[in-house]
This record gives sequence, C-alpha cells and structure tokens, in this order.
Amino acid sequence: ITCPGVQLKDKQELYLSVFVLGQYHKTECVPAVFPLFFQERLLFEKVRYSKIYPGFNIALCVVSVLHGFVYFPIKVCIFFLVGKVLATYEENTRDFLFPDPKLTHGLCGLQREVLMKRSPSFTGIAPKLRFSTTCLISDSLFILGRSHIQ
Repeated sequence: ITCPGVQLKDKQELYLSVFVLGQYHKTECVPAVFPLFFQERLLFEKVRYSKIYPGFNIALCVVSVLHGFVYFPIKVCIFFLVGKVLATYEENTRDFLFPDPKLTHGLCGLQREVLMKRSPSFTGIAPKLRFSTTCLISDSLFILGRSHIQ
C-alpha cells in the first residue's frame, strides 16, 4: 500500500482486514510507515452445491456461480492496532476477482492497483492498494455426504 509523501502521526502498527465471501481474514501487523508491505496470502473458499443433470452444460453452471458473486461484497480495510480505520476499499466479489469484461481470467495473478477511500480522520491522499488474485473453480461429485473431486 503506497501513499507518497504521507507520514502518519500515529505510530501504532497497522493491519489489513479483508472480508470476502462471508469470510474475514486479517494480516500480521506492520509498522505505520508508507509504503506498507503485507506479503501474505489470504485464502478464501466458497463451496456451492447445485444439481447438475446429465447433458447439462457445465459452462452455464460456472457462469451462474460467477453471476451470483455480484451479490457478495468485498471489503478491504487498513486498521491501526487500536481499531481506528485508516482507509477502505469496497467492491463486489466478481468485479474484484475478474476485473475484465470477460468471465475468464487471462493472466493468473496479474498485479492490480486500486485507490482506497480514506477515512475522515486520515488527512493524506488516498492510499493505493496493489494486489493480485487467483481464482480456482473446480467441480466435485457429492455423494452420500462425501465430496469426491472430479
């Protein structure tokens, strides 16, 4: 996370919290000096159960799942250790994972940058969040309470 020319008055450590697909993760704390380096991988997993009938087009099922991601919000926040919000970024999950107009991700792990919305108590310019995402969609056969990957 970069914020050129900004020095934070509060020297408490910061952490990044991420809320995706109904799951919450936070990073380890880092010193409150820009640029902030969070070198962690956060894993979010969503299991969706649906019936697929013989002759059903699996591609249509995947498109249906991705369309449903529009309704899952994502929220990324920078927090001081004491809980004060520094900046936030919000978007729907589908656009976060697949920023291109197509539903396939051309280059896996492509670096992206977005501007965060600073909190009213933060007087600097809006921080820029640099990140990459990877999405894996797999199907599995669910029989008698057991999942078998195909």
